[in-house]
Formats: sequence, structure tokens, C-alpha cells
Amino acid sequence: MNVFEAVKNTVTARQAAEYYGIKVPKNGMACCPFHRDRHPSMKLDQRFHCFGCQADGDVIDFIAAYLGLSVREAAEKLAEDFGVRYEVQRPPDRGKCKKKMTTASLERNYGKLERICFSILGQYREQLQFWKEHYAPKRPDEEWDFRFCEALDRLTRVEYLMDVLLYSPLKERVELLLSVGKEISGYAGRL
Repeated sequence: MNVFEAVKNTVTARQAAEYYGIKVPKNGMACCPFHRDRHPSMKLDQRFHCFGCQADGDVIDFIAAYLGLSVREAAEKLAEDFGVRYEVQRPPDRGKCKKKMTTASLERNYGKLERICFSILGQYREQLQFWKEHYAPKRPDEEWDFRFCEALDRLTRVEYLMDVLLYSPLKERVELLLSVGKEISGYAGRL
């Protein structure tokens, strides 16, 4: 399990908020630290959502915004502070590859795969944005729809993957697709 999955499966937004000094009563409503809030408007549970400024996300998003960190720094800080164990992801060992492909063949196949994956990520991102807006709770005591939760949980990750495919050097893009191909296939199944 990578640091993001390990933290999300172990620490709730409520636990993190309390750990970093935000008082959260039994009902889970607290004053939002992201805008001037005199009356509690933020619901903290497994995830967080502010009914005032619409800030929302998972525990990592919360700590990244609250402490002014990148998402990776926030995940690593949470893992350290809460003693969460995770696997450090390393690039695959090239010595274990059984097939040797020519450079031209590899680039041609990679380009095709990259376009397909980017298309899947783009479509899934649009679906998540729609779910985030359409299924957001209208009242603080309303139960959260699973599609809204999925949008909050996965939108940042999908945008990160798209950014890597758009802006990273070729070597990093290839390593990314090798390591998250199954994840992207799962997103295709959600469309």
C-alpha cells in the first residue's frame, strides 16, 4: 500500500483535525479553518466538508490545506505523526523484463497507451466533478451519497495522474503507467 492509501485507510479527517488542535464536538461540526467562521459549518468525519466555503476532501486534502503542504508532504506527515506504515514505491526493476523491445516499438506502443489512459482519466474526472456538484449534501445533517464521497476521494488523485502524463519527462510517464495501469483500468469500469 502506498502512503496515500495507507493514510486514508488509517486516519480520519476528524482524528487529524483534533490532533492538530481543532476542537470537534460529538456532532462532528466545527468552525472551518479555511474561512472566517463564527458558527460551526464544517462536518468532520472520515472526510470533511464545509457548508460555508465548500472546502471538502479527504484527510490528506484537509492537512495539506490546513498546514500549507503539498499533498505528498501532507500524506507523509500524517503517516509519521500517526505511525502509519506504508510501502515506499520504487521504479520497477528493469533486469526482470523478459521481453526486449526495440526503442521505436516501445515508443509507438507507449504513445498509444498514454493516449488511451489520458482519455479514460479525462472522462472519469468529468464524471467525478459532476458527482461532486450534483450529489453534494444540501444540509449539514444530510447523509453523504456514495458518489459524492467517491468524487471527493478520487478527484485529486485523477488530476495528479493527468498532470504527470501531461508534464513529466518520458521516463516518469512510462513508470507511472507501469505502476498504475490496473488503477486506470478500474476507472474505465466506473464510466
